[in-house]
Amino acid sequence: MATGEENNVYDFCLLIPCYNNSAGLKRSLASVHYNTNNYCVVIVDDGSTGAVKMAELRQPGMQAPPIHIIRLQNNKGITPALNAGLEWIITNTNARYIARIDCGDICNAERFIKQAAFLDAHPGVGLLGTWCFFKSEDRTQLFSYQTPLVDNDIRREMHLRNVFIHPTVMFRTDLVKKVGLYSEQYPYAEDYALFWSMLQEAEGAILGQCLVTCVLTSGGLSASNRHLQLKSCKRIVSSFGTIPFWKFWGTINTSLRMLLPQKLILKIKIFKQHYRINIK
Repeated sequence: MATGEENNVYDFCLLIPCYNNSAGLKRSLASVHYNTNNYCVVIVDDGSTGAVKMAELRQPGMQAPPIHIIRLQNNKGITPALNAGLEWIITNTNARYIARIDCGDICNAERFIKQAAFLDAHPGVGLLGTWCFFKSEDRTQLFSYQTPLVDNDIRREMHLRNVFIHPTVMFRTDLVKKVGLYSEQYPYAEDYALFWSMLQEAEGAILGQCLVTCVLTSGGLSASNRHLQLKSCKRIVSSFGTIPFWKFWGTINTSLRMLLPQKLILKIKIFKQHYRINIK
């Protein structure tokens, strides 16, 4: 199901997987601000109990971008859903960039304007993220996720954690064509592996502003499958790491995180955020 002309040259396509979260999808779409003629939205409905319907996404009196809905008959999981979206974008559009957001996450009004402008101005950068806020399901702000901003620092830090929070990224479509789709070899860390692959072919960068608000849900994929995700992260650092010391330390660091409960790690992050605010 689609609106708008295919094979248009868009600044970017916004890729959104959705599984039983139409309300979150609508909130996320409502937060996107950009010239509606210059981007399109690709929604992958991953076998939701009630199919995502175009009519429910349209707000009366508001101009909307072209929207394409890919309906998967069965719930296949996040990696096949994302790859279905990437394949459609590559085949059916000439979008220069691909951006990501997850259902329920909220974009700052300037997010896409700033990201597209940065990539336009920095042709060597293929992968661009931003800082972000994390909130709980009741919308209470928990902490901000801040990372290094420039390529050399990002590459070192990637041995310790995924510097690029998935719903904040925008990357070049040509880069996806070069490195391939999300890998299914790293369960629940498919984005971490893809970003490492991208950094082998292009520079990475982060905008040092919190331009996305992400919602942490107790039943989210990362929380529900944390041990498997960390095992995948450990394998990714071992496979992709390029700096011997940081590769070794990254593997140890991930092993230590596997021993700590998620609630304790979250409390540490909240404490660090509170401490940082109060010493300024």
